[in-house]
Amino acid sequence: MHYPSLSDSVRQSIEIILRTRPGEQLMRPGFGAGLENFLQQPNNLTTRRRIQGAITESLNLWEKRILLHRVDIEEVPNQPTHLRIEIVYQIKRSGQIQQLGLTMEMEG
Repeated sequence: MHYPSLSDSVRQSIEIILRTRPGEQLMRPGFGAGLENFLQQPNNLTTRRRIQGAITESLNLWEKRILLHRVDIEEVPNQPTHLRIEIVYQIKRSGQIQQLGLTMEMEG
């Protein structure tokens, strides 16, 4: 049986937190950042700040194995409906700094 490494396990957990909507899990109704809830929102500074806040709050609450260093959100050049999200965190046990990047397509 193969188990994921600590860094892979943490990365998978972060991805699950980001993609889960609060209310989806019956036993943990507040679990998740709910990024999908922002997909139909306009791509503006207010929405980007709300996304950043949702990510920061949910990772600090639900992924205790990391220290969150920063969450950067920027528009993708020449693609005004796309956002680039970069999350930089440190795995507490190993001290290893990791980065996770993803792209979201917004309404516009």
